[in-house]
Amino acid sequence: MIEIIDLSQEIYAEMPVYKSLPNVKMTVYATHEQWDKIHNPTTVTPSVYKLEMSEHTGTHVDAINHMGMEFSEQSIDKMPLSMFYTKGICLDFSNKGLSELIEVDDITEACKQANLTIEKGDTVLLYTNHYKKHFGTESWENGPGISIEAAYFLGEKGISAFGVETMSPGIPKISNKEVHQICGKLGFTHYENMVNLDQLIGRGRFQFIALPLKIRGGTGSPVRAVAIFENSK
Repeated sequence: MIEIIDLSQEIYAEMPVYKSLPNVKMTVYATHEQWDKIHNPTTVTPSVYKLEMSEHTGTHVDAINHMGMEFSEQSIDKMPLSMFYTKGICLDFSNKGLSELIEVDDITEACKQANLTIEKGDTVLLYTNHYKKHFGTESWENGPGISIEAAYFLGEKGISAFGVETMSPGIPKISNKEVHQICGKLGFTHYENMVNLDQLIGRGRFQFIALPLKIRGGTGSPVRAVAIFENSK
């Protein structure tokens, strides 16, 4: 038996997005009533929706070319799929408050408490409980984030990626821009807007999968991120 835990937000019209990104628009493009040529229908049954949104909507991964102009050739369609199919661990930072930095010592202590080691190629997920506490509220934009030093620490471990529940991996105007640049420089990436990370705490290592869309030249992509536990009862 395997257990699959969904780590992805729903995508829907006017959902919360990062303040500089376009809002999500979702409209009915075609209906079954139109296809069946039903005149004056009493129902509207969508057969196709039209979506308008950025690549960085909901649970998504950033491409390396998003990190800075010097990485322009490393678009999402050129990144190896092995970066999105890895072993994963989830560390507990639920003690962190709004706009509080996650430092190197915090990561080291979280690994010790969980009896886990960050290994080369891992995806490291950072549970803060920010989603359950603040999604859809005025505090949603003010989540915890990793420090510049923590970004270097994770990158130098040779990880494939790390993932956060928040809309940005660092704290805007404190570490966020630098965290992106460090990802580009060291060749790893990150996921944003993850959910259900609480279901991974205390369960050890798992298979992590979050394949992006193959967008030509894309700077990122929504993903359906999942954690898979094998031999689960």
